[in-house]
Amino acid sequence: MTLHTLEPTQEHLVGCFSRGHSPILTIDPGETVRYRTLDAGWGLEPLVTFEIPRKKLEPRHGESDSGHCLVGPIAIRGAVPGMTLAVEIGTIIPGSYGFTLAGGWDHPINRHFNMGEGADERIHTWTLDPAAMTGRNQHGHTVALKPFMGVMGVAPPELGQHPTPPPRKWGGNLDCKLLTSGSTLFLPIGVEGALFYTGDGHAVQGDGEVSVTAIECPMERVDLTFHLCEDMPLERPRASTPEGWVTFGLQEDLNQATWQALEDMLVLMQSLLKVDMRDALALASLVVDLRITQIANGVNGVHAVLPHGAVQ
Repeated sequence: MTLHTLEPTQEHLVGCFSRGHSPILTIDPGETVRYRTLDAGWGLEPLVTFEIPRKKLEPRHGESDSGHCLVGPIAIRGAVPGMTLAVEIGTIIPGSYGFTLAGGWDHPINRHFNMGEGADERIHTWTLDPAAMTGRNQHGHTVALKPFMGVMGVAPPELGQHPTPPPRKWGGNLDCKLLTSGSTLFLPIGVEGALFYTGDGHAVQGDGEVSVTAIECPMERVDLTFHLCEDMPLERPRASTPEGWVTFGLQEDLNQATWQALEDMLVLMQSLLKVDMRDALALASLVVDLRITQIANGVNGVHAVLPHGAVQ
């Protein structure tokens, strides 16, 4: 197995998606890339307060490049529009620190709870133990870790620079807690080479990401193996996880996101179970769970989950 290593040096980091970015690495299908990443805020050390500046890497291209701190893009030889990129997620090891924010800036969630701009922000600082897979904050609360990458996506085919927060049909800031080690994420390819990016490490997150942040953390190691699928045309991301098959709905309106996730799941079930749409809908009502992925990013997410072996 060919293994490539990418460190979070400034020439490897970027803060937007664009088909105009030159690849920092080109690999063959079947090869693995081992990443080390900074936290989403470009941090080189923990965030303690907003008043005390921390050491950070600055985006290379200024304000237009100042979204989530991503490593990429990498190109996969032979990838062309219409194919699907399979991203096999291997070992994930979080770094030693993380933080979670609540309140203090203008966001619909904060406004709803009267914690918007001008209100006191709250920062939980976390000490992470990757060996025990636990995190402990400054208040003594301990949580189990289940690390994943918040952002995994390919470049959109449209020209220009595309901000990192909203998830798209091409992936990106999906913030789905099921995309842990042992999962495979399938992404439609929109440009030659696919141009894949990742970043925004999360040590653990609940469905919804209701404070707008998870435990935001650097990642010490993320192993991703890339394959090309020529016979799996997709409109939106899909995943096979240890829990089951997952389809995604991505819309500003949660109801529309729900219909989208369910529609894609029914299409998948027709293929897996060799049934028609009506039978798929009847079976889905028994075994498929609809979950809110996140409400943090303007474009909201819903994912549908079909547990492995739920229907024989």
